[in-house]
Amino acid sequence: GWTVEYRIPLSQLRYSRKGDGTFGILIWRFVERYTETITWPLYRQSRSGFASQFGDLTGLDSLGSPERTELTPYVVAKNVTGPASRSYARDQQFTAGGDLRYRVTSNLLLNATVNPDFGQVEADPSVLNLGAFETFYRERRPFFVEGKGLFTFNVNCVIVVDCSTGEGLFYSRRIGRAPELSDVYGNDASATATRILGAAKLTGRFPGGLSLGVLDALSEHVGGPGGTTLEPTTNYAVVRGNQDYHGGDGSVGFIGTAVNRSLDPSSDPYLHRSAYAGGLDARRRFSGRFEVSGSFDVSRVNGTPAAIARTQQDAVHLYQRPDGDLRFDSTRTSLSGTNLELRFAKVGGRRLQFETAYQRRSAGFEINDVGFLQQADRQAWTTWAALAFRDPNRVFQQFRWNFNNWEYWSVAGLPTERAFNTNIHTQFNNRWWFHLGGTVGQLGTTFCDRCARGGPAIRQDPYIAPWGGLEGDDRHPLVPFFWVNYWRGDQGRSESINLQPELDLKVSTRFTTSLSASWSHNRNDTQYFGTFTDSVGADHYAFAHLDQKTLSLTWRLGYTFTPTATLQVYASPFISKGT
Repeated sequence: GWTVEYRIPLSQLRYSRKGDGTFGILIWRFVERYTETITWPLYRQSRSGFASQFGDLTGLDSLGSPERTELTPYVVAKNVTGPASRSYARDQQFTAGGDLRYRVTSNLLLNATVNPDFGQVEADPSVLNLGAFETFYRERRPFFVEGKGLFTFNVNCVIVVDCSTGEGLFYSRRIGRAPELSDVYGNDASATATRILGAAKLTGRFPGGLSLGVLDALSEHVGGPGGTTLEPTTNYAVVRGNQDYHGGDGSVGFIGTAVNRSLDPSSDPYLHRSAYAGGLDARRRFSGRFEVSGSFDVSRVNGTPAAIARTQQDAVHLYQRPDGDLRFDSTRTSLSGTNLELRFAKVGGRRLQFETAYQRRSAGFEINDVGFLQQADRQAWTTWAALAFRDPNRVFQQFRWNFNNWEYWSVAGLPTERAFNTNIHTQFNNRWWFHLGGTVGQLGTTFCDRCARGGPAIRQDPYIAPWGGLEGDDRHPLVPFFWVNYWRGDQGRSESINLQPELDLKVSTRFTTSLSASWSHNRNDTQYFGTFTDSVGADHYAFAHLDQKTLSLTWRLGYTFTPTATLQVYASPFISKGT
């Protein structure tokens, strides 16, 4: 037999000095050589919920009070390409700031930050985006990552899309973003990020089951050449609350967001003066296995006629489509919209789980000032079902089989997607994982209402998209991975393939490293090229043949010197060539 002893810093836990000091606890042991999991109390995969299955740790009376204040200063040095100084082609930049944690009460925590910087964290992966929609990047700054779940209010977060698009009413990467008007007024010497002068958030959970989060941030004015504005002084505010009831089987929540900008004549034709959004969400679980949930959101943006006209015409809305049912109005000074979502799911069960969901977004729904939204004017119906076989046999340790269906329309009823997908995931007795799946899409008559970037909807041809993957036995020092994705459509004139090999090396318990690569070849016969106006004022929407190859490498290294000191290295060269 053996014993293990953990030391848990009380400073990292929220608790009250009053009462009997009862803590929730779950002990989880994973035995690699047997792929065996042992827990106390028994954790049932067939039940929904995680923390709700914890046991109680009692008898912790007369605990001392944790530290109320924690201060983390930082300094960042950057070697950047900039205006040459003293005959050197590069410049050095230094910034400083810090984070503060202050425990107001046992239930309320205040976090504040001054000048948080992207240099604190791992860089974003490189992406060459030739599509109509913005790329979503995950938040990595510690101030915004901590307590992130409390501020989350997802839009289009269903199992079929796996919430991977990041759509939601609060997207913290908007705070401290790259200046929005750099493409309009900027040059090579312009700033690439907006400094956050300061931000503070108050988070907590009360004994009655109410969770509350309040955040406010102020970003500075970024000037451009000739006295122009690349980013105005902007204030961001978010309030999020959620009330549990019936022992956690139900909840009701709300969110409110506000963005206010100090605009000038150079920025008011492009940016909203103010943007507000709010939402209500609720869920109720029945019999421990079934769940009904839904949300309703509203939004409103205000600005000059020029700014609101740009919003109506961007890829999210496209009011100007000549064959659409929307009416573009160049005199508007505001735009409002709504979003409705309903979901019914079987979230527990030993063998079968499923979910079906419906969503409707009006054309004027706009949350991108402090949220993230790729497309408005859409209805969606998605359905997912999964079979799970968790008992080992002679062939596999576990086996899962998923089925997915999604259908999209515009609010007026124009069909834009109709697809079916199935995929399997199995772990063999040698502990290797095998993944295989595929999608057939654009079934029946569907149209792309975004491909011409404001032009007429385009008839789409069916496509197929198979994929597969292998994962090695992670009990060994060397663990290989390999993924392949293929897509073919447009009657064979367009296709793409992506290969992703990876090797993970565990030299010791202190030293790990990995090297991965991604190579893709994309041949697109319907790549949007541009909109041109002829001599009589008629618009023409041009498409081109794109042949694109992309290669990227990612290297990671981690070394632990002591339990309190580590070294981490991340490098990711990237090259993409398109003709």
